[in-house]
Amino acid sequence: MTNVAMTIAGSDSGGGAGIQADLKTFQELGVFGTSALTAVTAQNTLGVHGVYPIDADGVTAQMRAVLDDFNVGAVKTGMLFSAEIIRAVAETLRAYASPTLIIDPVMIAKGGASLLLDEAVEALKTDLIPLATVITPNIPEAEVLAGMPIETDADVVKAAERILQLGAKAVVMKGGHRQQTAFAEDLFLAANGERYTIRSEWIDTKDTHGTGCTFSAALTARIAQGMPIADAVIDAKRFIQAAIADGLDLGAGHGPTNHWAYKRGGEVAQKEGVVID
Repeated sequence: MTNVAMTIAGSDSGGGAGIQADLKTFQELGVFGTSALTAVTAQNTLGVHGVYPIDADGVTAQMRAVLDDFNVGAVKTGMLFSAEIIRAVAETLRAYASPTLIIDPVMIAKGGASLLLDEAVEALKTDLIPLATVITPNIPEAEVLAGMPIETDADVVKAAERILQLGAKAVVMKGGHRQQTAFAEDLFLAANGERYTIRSEWIDTKDTHGTGCTFSAALTARIAQGMPIADAVIDAKRFIQAAIADGLDLGAGHGPTNHWAYKRGGEVAQKEGVVID
C-alpha cells in the first residue's frame, strides 16, 4: 500500500520551506505527497520579498479535490496567512472523516517577515487547534498561543499545558530558540499525560531555513505510515537533525536544510543523533 500525506501551506520560491520542503520530505520518507496551496511567496535565503495569498475558496477546492480521491493518512498545515483561510481549512477538514492533523503554526519567517496576520491568531486557536492531533510551535509561536513569555524550563511546560487546553491532543515545544541551554531540547507533552524531552547537540550553522516545515512534514509522513505519534516525533527529530548537520551551503542568508541527509546518512542518522529523557 502506498501511504499518502497532504500539506496545506504556502509556496517558498527558494525551495527551503513551505510546500517545497514538505513534498521533498514526504518523498524522502517514502510517502506520496499531495498539497493545497495557501499562498505564493517571493522568497529566498535572504528573506520574504512578497506574499500573495490564494482565495479561501481556492484553498477549499484544492483540499476537496485531494480528499475526495486519495486515502490521505495524515494532513499537515503550515503557512495559512489569514483567518479566512484558517476557517476554510477547518471547515473542510470537519466535513471529512479527517485523517490525523499536524499543525505547524507558522507565524514568522526566518528573516522576520510576518506570515500570519494578527487577526488570524484567534482563528487558529478557536477553529483549527481543537482539531489537531499534534501541534509543533517554536518558542516565539508558543508564547503567542499560550499568551505568556517563555524563559525557563517551567515556562515551557506551563505554555505547553496552556496550548493543550486549546484542544490539541499533543504538543511538541521546539527549543531551537532557547540557545542558552546546553542542548537543543524539545518537549513532547500529550493530553493523556505522556511526556518526554528530546535532546540533541547544537549545530553551528546558518542553514536553518525551513526547519519547522521539515520537522512537521517528517512527523506527518511517519504518522501517515502508521507510526505511533510519540515514536514519529522522535524519528522526525532525527530527520531534521541530520538535515541541519549535513548542510548544503546555498544562498547568502539562512540557507535550506538538506532533505536527503537522513536517507544518505543510513542507520547512524536514522537511529542516533538524539537522546530521549
